[in-house]
Amino acid sequence: MATCGVTSVDCEKQVRSWRLLRSMAELLLPTCNCIITQENEPHSHPPQIKQFRHKRASSASGPTTVSGTLYGHRRSKVTLCIQSSPISTSPILLLELAIPTNVLAKEMKGGSIRFAFESGAGAGPLLSMPAWTMYCNGRKLGFAVKRKPSRADVELLEKMQNVVVGAGLADDDVMYLRGKFERYHGSSNSDSFHLVDPDAARNGQELSFYFLRSC
Repeated sequence: MATCGVTSVDCEKQVRSWRLLRSMAELLLPTCNCIITQENEPHSHPPQIKQFRHKRASSASGPTTVSGTLYGHRRSKVTLCIQSSPISTSPILLLELAIPTNVLAKEMKGGSIRFAFESGAGAGPLLSMPAWTMYCNGRKLGFAVKRKPSRADVELLEKMQNVVVGAGLADDDVMYLRGKFERYHGSSNSDSFHLVDPDAARNGQELSFYFLRSC
C-alpha cells in the first residue's frame, strides 16, 4: 500500500500494540523486514537536563503540540524537523544531528532517548542558534547544525503530509519517524519537545529534545 509516496510494508506477524521507538529500531535494525505505519492518527544526563525537567513539570502555561520528524538514509546522519503541523511548509526548526541512523537505532532499543542541545550565549530566539553541542543520553556526540530546507527536504515533507504519526520508508530509501510532540517553553534560554505516546500508555519509553542556551 502506498500513500502520497510513503511506502508501507506488512509482515506476517500481527502487530497489536504499536510503539514508535520500537518500530523505528526495528526499521533501522530489521529482523523481519517489517515496517509499521499509522496515518492520520540507566544513563547519566547533563545537569542542565535535570534542571529543565523540573521546569517542564511545573510549567503553568502548559505545553503546545507540534509535529516532529526524524529522517535520513540508512548510512547518513539524521535530520530533525519540527513543524507546527504535518502540513506546514515552513519548519520551526530543521537540524542535522551528529548521530548516524545505526547509532540512533541502538539507542532506541533501550526505549528511552534524551537529546540535549547546548548553544553559547547569543542574541535572538533560542531556536535560531546556528550550531549546538549535542548530547544523547548523557554522552557528548559532537555538533548539531541548523540549516535551511533543501529541495529534497521540502519534497519529502510534502509526501508525508498525510502521516501524523508513524515509522516507515519514504521514496524506498529514506527512513522516517513522525509523531506528535509536546513543546514546553521554559524561558528565552530553554525549550523542550517530548514525544506523545500514540497509545496513551506508560511503558518507560521516552523521546525528548532539550534546547538550552548558556547565559
